[in-house]
Amino acid sequence: MSSPRFFVDTELAEGATVPLPAAVAHHATRVLRLRDGAAVTLFNGHGGEYAATLQLAGDRSTALVRRFDDIERESPFAVTLVQAWTAGDKLDWTVEKAVELGAAAILLVPAQRSVVVLDETRRAKREQRLRDIVVAACCQCGRNRVPTPQAAATLEEGLQRALQAAGRGVLLAPAGETPLAHAAGNATALALAIGPEGGFDADEQALARRLGFSAVSFGRRILRTETAGIAALAALQALHGDLR
Repeated sequence: MSSPRFFVDTELAEGATVPLPAAVAHHATRVLRLRDGAAVTLFNGHGGEYAATLQLAGDRSTALVRRFDDIERESPFAVTLVQAWTAGDKLDWTVEKAVELGAAAILLVPAQRSVVVLDETRRAKREQRLRDIVVAACCQCGRNRVPTPQAAATLEEGLQRALQAAGRGVLLAPAGETPLAHAAGNATALALAIGPEGGFDADEQALARRLGFSAVSFGRRILRTETAGIAALAALQALHGDLR
């Protein structure tokens, strides 16, 4: 059985004693009930992971870093998921599963049909919750790179950023001219845009096309927004990534 994995946002090195953040220490000792000397795995998002030993001393919890392993579990096919804002639980689930399926980046964008409208304060709270979900998903699935979700102020900004990162972009649409299976060609990266409940409207689809996105179809059935991105990610990884 593999040792529990924890994310620590600090420098790690063999032989170092690392103070554990309060949330990590609580999860290790109160939730998982790990004992002093338990084997754990630490990662900081900069690549690779570190075998370590838990050290408990009163209210302080640290870990002694013993060995570095440069293992990576990233897909060779880098998908940037551009996801329109959706209701809380749906978006939480989408982001979590996108991480598990190897999304290289996650961009959240507003859309005309989004049922969620957030002011600056509420959006900051949602972004923090989604960051926590991403970290937990990385701990669970073994990824050592953390695709921290980013929020764009406008749909145009989000699409442009995704296209700059990936070089090629597709928008999932029931009336798309090209099947998703043929969308990537020989590319090793792709931006995948998923609309909200009801999809992107005609003006938004036209904007995406002007920016360089092509509309692609994904079968005859219309999928819910929380299903579409995850199903498309799984298909792309099976066709071009590490699920082949």
